[in-house]
Formats: sequence, structure tokens, C-alpha cells
Amino acid sequence: MPREPAQSILFIFIILLVGGGIAWAGSQGGAIVGNVPVFALCAATSFGLNGIFFIPAYTYQTERYFDLAGSITYWILLIISLTLSPALDKRDFLIGGMIALWATRLGTFLFMRIRRDGSDGRFDRLKTRAPRFLMVWVLQGLWVLLTAACGLTAINSATKAPLGIMAAIGISFWLIGMLIEITADQQKKRFRLRPENQNRFITTGIWAWSQHPNYFGEILLWLGIALVALPSLVGWQLLTLISPLFVFILLTRISGIPLLKARGQKRWGENSNYQNYIQRTPVLFPRPPH
Repeated sequence: MPREPAQSILFIFIILLVGGGIAWAGSQGGAIVGNVPVFALCAATSFGLNGIFFIPAYTYQTERYFDLAGSITYWILLIISLTLSPALDKRDFLIGGMIALWATRLGTFLFMRIRRDGSDGRFDRLKTRAPRFLMVWVLQGLWVLLTAACGLTAINSATKAPLGIMAAIGISFWLIGMLIEITADQQKKRFRLRPENQNRFITTGIWAWSQHPNYFGEILLWLGIALVALPSLVGWQLLTLISPLFVFILLTRISGIPLLKARGQKRWGENSNYQNYIQRTPVLFPRPPH
């Protein structure tokens, strides 16, 4: 077997293995339908849906519906959890609302952006190779499962606790993170819509504080959801608190910042203004410009 397909298949196996481990941990002490834990059903649905979405995406060589498919997956997992969990409380509906609002807002924004731009450069080399493109969709299945893991586990958990100071802190983090992410996305959208900025990089507004403020906002809001979920998690369920850590690692080490950094160097690597910007501006955590 050629090296590249073999590597993709191995990575898919590892992704599914990690997903299986999280599915087991999140299912402990949670709701069960028949003999199937609700959280395990969510895990199987996340991977299954994205596997189905891969088929037309590869057939028509398009990534246009990738982000929209991710948002749909979040919604379906929430519906499964909220419908099949027998005892719901205020925390469960709060977590469900936080995840649903984020998924709807970001999914709509990304879908409209790719409709406007026509394509996403991240997929240019991926979508022409079936194993690598499938790996991306399987990774999205893991992304949805892991990012929402602690929230879904809390909804399904038999352990219930009243809302308290931890929930208040979590809600604050979520609100601040959402505000930062929305502000960053809208500022960049307005910047790109100006014809004179088509081949330029943004350095104004909140982007003067961080090279990737939208990613910082996303990490912060998922940390907020984890804090809201925490009082309902016990035993092995606590492993699902990997959610915000996974978001951080994914965005800073795998598919977010590294890819954008490589693309930025390719486009503006010889531009002295760009080099000055990346040297004086924090990569992730915002800092007032000086």
C-alpha cells in the first residue's frame, strides 16, 4: 500500500480509537436507552454522520458543506441527548443552549463565507485523495464529539447539582469568548469585502491584539462550557473535561494556527510589514498593542 494512503488509514484508526475511549468514559454513570448508553450513541452518530457527508463531498469534489455538516452534527447530538436523557435540569438546558447557539452562529458564518469565497484553500490538496479527505471528515466527527463531550456527558449524567458559582464563571467565560469570536469574524469579514484588501492581511481592530483572536475566543467559550458541566461529572466522566484542552491543541498544533501560519508565510513571507506584525503581535492570547 502506498505510504500516503496507509498513513491516512492509520490516522483514521487512531481517531476512531480515541473516540471510542471518550465514548466509554462519557457513558459511565449516564443515561441508557435499551442497552446502549446515550453518550455512546452520540459518539457513533458523530462519526457516522460525517462518514455519510464524506460521500457526496468526495463525489463532487467540494468542501462547501464541511462546516455546515459540523453544525448539523452538533445539533443532532444535542437532540439525541436532550430527548433520550430521562432527568433534565436547568444546567442541562443551559449547556444545550450554549452549544446550540455557538454551533448555529459559527456554522452559518463559515457556510456563508465559503459560499462567498467559492472554496477553502485548506482543502485543495486534501479533497482529491479519498483516504486523506475521509480522514478530514472522520477528524470532524472526533472534533464534534470531543469539543462537546463534557457538555453532552453532563446532560446525560445521573448526577445533578444546583447551579452555583462555577456555572456563573463558566457562563462569563462563554459570553466573553463568544463576543471575541464574533467581533473577530465580523472585523475580518468587513476587511475582506473591501476590494483594496483582497491581497492584504488584517492588522486592525482586535486583530492588532492577537494574530488569531477568533481562536482565542473559541478556546475560552469551550472552557466556559466545561466549567458549567463540571459539577455534574463524576468518576470516569471527568475524562471528558479534555474538551477545552482538545480545542486548544487542535487549533494551536494541528488544523488551525499551523495551517494559517504556513499559508501566511507563503503569501506574505517576503513582506516586511507582515514580518513586523507577526513579531510584535501575540500568536493567540490577546495583548494591547504597543
